[in-house]
Amino acid sequence: MFKPEPFVTRLAFVASERPEAQEARERLAARYGDVDEDRAQVVVALGGDGFMLETLHRHIEAPKPIYGMNRGSVGFLMNEYSEDDLLERINAAERAAIHPLSMVAVDTRRGQHRALAINEVSLLRQTRQTAKLRISIDGRVRLNELFCDGALVATPAGSTAYNLSAHGPIIPLDAKVLALTPISAFRPRRWRGALLPHTARVTFEILEADKRPVSAVADNFEVRDVLEVHVAEDRDITLTMLFDAGRSLEERVLAEQFSV
Repeated sequence: MFKPEPFVTRLAFVASERPEAQEARERLAARYGDVDEDRAQVVVALGGDGFMLETLHRHIEAPKPIYGMNRGSVGFLMNEYSEDDLLERINAAERAAIHPLSMVAVDTRRGQHRALAINEVSLLRQTRQTAKLRISIDGRVRLNELFCDGALVATPAGSTAYNLSAHGPIIPLDAKVLALTPISAFRPRRWRGALLPHTARVTFEILEADKRPVSAVADNFEVRDVLEVHVAEDRDITLTMLFDAGRSLEERVLAEQFSV
């Protein structure tokens, strides 16, 4: 795991393609200096939540703390943008350690596709036909048939993203559980999903795959025409995000549950 030095001074600035993000990067680099990402103690990501996920994925092989500032449209994972006292803010920041999901998807040609997801792994119908899924947990069938638009497994960090839009539960970061959430379930209508221990291994089998094709998406990596998908938390990988003092990710997740 990456071990921070006593005081952070070496920053690498990265930005999305949005003009305001690129302009911010130029100003901040001129003010605080800018080193290569491999030499940086902290990477500062300028953009929205999507760019934060891209940055985390890019550093997944050699994780470093990522401090995001919002220069995009959605900024739940980002700090407020300010050019002042940046080093002081980063050195006083609170850390959120997260573990990604590992997805193994088998397509109709029996090809295997592997990917990691920081937010969620989603299964989505590809046509007008509803998806028909069988769901097993740790090798035991728990739901024999689910007719739906899809289903997803979300991490605590991703529980406020697509999972929340699908009416899934918001999960505190230290809860050690995953959310299994249906997307527009048609039958059984009353099934609203489940909370699973973070050690659970989830298997989706796509029934009638030729008639009801399904794609699998791990964050922004998509596999089409899948037959089965296996999802589990990867505890060997730890990613670190930095948040301003008093505005930790834990606090944001808690506050989101009381938003109206």
